[in-house]
Amino acid sequence: QVQLVESGGGLVQPGGSLRLSCAASGDFIDITNMAWYRQAPGKQRELVARVTSGGSTNYAKSVTGRFTASRDNAKNTVYLQMNSLKPEDTAVYFCNAEIKRYYSLGYRDYWGQGTQVTVSS
Repeated sequence: QVQLVESGGGLVQPGGSLRLSCAASGDFIDITNMAWYRQAPGKQRELVARVTSGGSTNYAKSVTGRFTASRDNAKNTVYLQMNSLKPEDTAVYFCNAEIKRYYSLGYRDYWGQGTQVTVSS
C-alpha cells in the first residue's frame, strides 16, 4: 500500500562521502515532512535531518555543516548527502515520512527498512 525504500548505504572511509536515497510509493495523495533518523548499537534513535514539503530543513547539531538533506517531490524521494564522514556516523539510517492516504483524513508516519552506513578505515 505505502512503502519507503532506502538505498545508498555502505562502507566508506573517514572523510569520505555517501548519498542516501529514500523513495515513497503506493496509494497516497500527500506527503508532508520527510526525515532521516539513525540508530547505532546501544544508542537511542536520533533525528538526523528533516525536510518539509517546501524544502526547508533542520539538522542534528552533530551533522550540521556536513550533511545536506533535500527532496524531489515529483519523485516522492528524499536524499541525504553525507560529507566529511566520521566513525561516529556509523549507524543504520532510517527514512521517515508523514503521509496521507486516499481514504484517510489525517497523516501517519511510515518508516523504511533502514540502510547500514559504516565509516571505518
